[in-house]
Amino acid sequence: MMADKPVRIRQLEEADLETVWKLAYGEKSPEWKKWDAPYFEHKQVTLQDYLAKKDELVKQDDQWLIEVAESIIGTVSYYWEHKPSLWLEMGIVIYLPQYWSGGYGTEAMRLWINHLFTTMPLVRVGYTTWSGNNRMVKVGEKLGMTMEARLRKCRYYNGKFYDSIRMGLLREEWEKNEIFFDEKEKAPSPLD
Repeated sequence: MMADKPVRIRQLEEADLETVWKLAYGEKSPEWKKWDAPYFEHKQVTLQDYLAKKDELVKQDDQWLIEVAESIIGTVSYYWEHKPSLWLEMGIVIYLPQYWSGGYGTEAMRLWINHLFTTMPLVRVGYTTWSGNNRMVKVGEKLGMTMEARLRKCRYYNGKFYDSIRMGLLREEWEKNEIFFDEKEKAPSPLD
């Protein structure tokens, strides 16, 4: 299922900072944190401390905003697991529950994967989630990703053990997957 309203991803601008802070840190125990690695403590950050890091946030390549109808609903990001071997891991947070289970996350990840493969010489993109977040596993499945690892009962949350799950997509799988391109497009590659 794809989102019924257009999804866009873009770099964060200075004018976005207060909105993103409110979504990410405005509440002590936000609903989204119950799904985004809840076994790690959510640490509140004051607006002043967040704004002090603006140079690390504005117009950066490693974290972009997700917008629907010109409203910020979340972020996509990446980090280097091991940069010398181009091992990149990505992530997504949809802060607003009304945008869960509507295809918005899948579309944002589709756009983000396209962006990462077209702008970097990557051979693989992937992410880690947990077995308590079925929606995130389904996003990977819809995008043709492979479950590369399932580490059993290594995440503890609310008195229960969950599995850690790694999903991945190779460049050659991305290039052949029609979900990422219409039939007229050829997968652009920085490796060519």
